[in-house]
Amino acid sequence: MLATLAPARRRLVLLALLAGLLGVLVAVAVGVVRLTATLPPVAQDDPGPVLLVSGYGGSTRALDPVREALAGDGRDVVVVPPVSGGTGDIAVQARALDRAADDAMSRFDAGSVDVVGYSAGGVVAREWVRRAGGAGKARRVLSVGSPQHGTSVAELAAGVAGRCPTACRQLEPDSTLLRALNARDETPDGPRFVSVWSATDEVVVPPDSARLDGAVNLTVQSVCPGARTSHADLPADPVVLALLDSALGVDPPAAPTDVACAEG
Repeated sequence: MLATLAPARRRLVLLALLAGLLGVLVAVAVGVVRLTATLPPVAQDDPGPVLLVSGYGGSTRALDPVREALAGDGRDVVVVPPVSGGTGDIAVQARALDRAADDAMSRFDAGSVDVVGYSAGGVVAREWVRRAGGAGKARRVLSVGSPQHGTSVAELAAGVAGRCPTACRQLEPDSTLLRALNARDETPDGPRFVSVWSATDEVVVPPDSARLDGAVNLTVQSVCPGARTSHADLPADPVVLALLDSALGVDPPAAPTDVACAEG
């Protein structure tokens, strides 16, 4: 085809083809950079306010023990208002968390925030860090009894009961949202992650769905072997409350060692 063209036109066609090829190569290079680029860690020496994110169903009262403990330690605490009763799209909830973080950073003149996500709130927090602007704003993320890899309870609700709102479907094991969230790096650059859960959790099934590669992971039972903490009891559990100081402090997070264990 090119051989039939006049020399001048042939040069124009070749230049156009080369320009197109160069554009493709640039686009590929940009994509590779975006995939491989890392964010610098958020500064750990100046804790800002703590945002509390409620679980599926949006009840913020469950977080009262955590809020009271943090306020008693002098931390500024913001309870993030639930979106759509905590049952709507987790991606939308993550964007609302981003707005709450911006507001808290402005209000308290802070360079970052810490986040405690209870139950599905921990998934919302991680979605925020991964895909909704939180990577450069979150200093620490504490996930409490969160179905980071899904729960069979949501799967049962969808398959048997037939009444499973958007967030419920997103919390099924191997949902589209969780597959994307857990692809490559489960704890992306930016904050430090801590995940705590109970081996006797009856809502997050299996309970170790809460485990995150790259996080400080621990169970209530690793500190208090006889504990029979249920999912609903996690925010008031002595291990969880004792963990707050380390998980949201300035030193590297670690399991608490001085805990008055409740009897099982």
